[in-house]
Amino acid sequence: MFVLNGQELEAQLISDGFSGIFVHRDSPNAFYPEHTHCGITAHIILEGDITVTSEGQTVTYKTGDRFDVPSGEVHSASIGPNGCRYMIGEK
Repeated sequence: MFVLNGQELEAQLISDGFSGIFVHRDSPNAFYPEHTHCGITAHIILEGDITVTSEGQTVTYKTGDRFDVPSGEVHSASIGPNGCRYMIGEK
């Protein structure tokens, strides 16, 4: 198992133009129905996994993965059986 450095990840998000950076934890098997965000959001998985469905494609992201959601893109998300903790940046 590798350890993610939160300060380095936050610095990368800042370098990519994101602000409003925070860490969020979801309970096991949580579900977010289709929704959108006002701005671009970046998500870096710190532990656990999340499955995102957007534009007809479903992808599971695990520890160390990053995915960005464009402003206004309709998507849904399912949290894995062990929950998920991830860093989010907004712009």
